[in-house]
Amino acid sequence: MDKSLMKGMALGGIATVVLGAGAVTGYQKLAQPEVAEVVAVKQVLQTVSTPQVRCENVAVRRQAPVKDEHRIAGTVIGGVAGGLLGNQIGGGNGKKVATVAGAVAGGYAGNRVQKNLQENDVVTTTEQRCKTVQQKSQRLVGYDVTYRLNGQEGKTRTSFEPGATLPVKDGQVVVTPPPTEARS
Repeated sequence: MDKSLMKGMALGGIATVVLGAGAVTGYQKLAQPEVAEVVAVKQVLQTVSTPQVRCENVAVRRQAPVKDEHRIAGTVIGGVAGGLLGNQIGGGNGKKVATVAGAVAGGYAGNRVQKNLQENDVVTTTEQRCKTVQQKSQRLVGYDVTYRLNGQEGKTRTSFEPGATLPVKDGQVVVTPPPTEARS
């Protein structure tokens, strides 16, 4: 056989293999689906906790400031009144004893009366009280999507809500958001 005929047959065989492989690859490309059917979509929510300061005005009752802390005025006035009353009782040494006893009892009673008056003397003021509370809310994270591609079901998460289909590229579902159309 002729050498050039052999070369021609070899080149023809190689060309046939290359063209055949290209045709199979092209057919496979053409036969691959361009979209996957969306079967189910579920929103994925995340609970977010945000601190907030809440304040309110409240009435606060406090004991009024005491000017006579040791209750000397009540003791003295009670002692004088008790001594005057004790002096009205008895005669002679009994009168002296009654006056002293009346002064002591009156001083004690005056002290107690002033104490009760001081404890019941209250001042009401308004104060602002604040506290931090957690405000809970739901935030949309994405969508869990169940799809069907080549008779098989699969799941993925998207950042956008898909329509009835998802695009497919090189046999894989595309989960990037579609470009937004410019508004005129």
